[in-house]
Amino acid sequence: MDASIIGRTYPPPPAVEVTTGAVAAFAAALGQEYDGGPAPLTFPIVPAFAAMMGFLEAEQLDLSRIVHGEQKFAYERQVLPGDHLTVALTVAGLRQIGGNDIVSTTSAVTDADGALVCTGTATLVHRGGEE
Repeated sequence: MDASIIGRTYPPPPAVEVTTGAVAAFAAALGQEYDGGPAPLTFPIVPAFAAMMGFLEAEQLDLSRIVHGEQKFAYERQVLPGDHLTVALTVAGLRQIGGNDIVSTTSAVTDADGALVCTGTATLVHRGGEE
């Protein structure tokens, strides 16, 4: 990968509506009960994954060569049913180790008013080609 992608922000995918059903299904997948309150803390991965896929497509990276190294969310407020979340992904850093690209990303998750809901950071390892 070329270091010129550092600092590049990718166009956000369409907003994701946070529905009670979507939150309940997400909670069930985690083995949790959903009581109708805020979404589980890891729910922003749903819209963030769509943004990540947009990044991979834009850079023509094969998902099968990606290892997800780390994911964190820092919250401004809880995610609630009724929110419409948009994610803008920015490449924060890039380094090469052993023929692999280590990509750091920052994803700003905003609501319909453009207010920051949370910021996600991720580390991805793009495995180098076969020798």
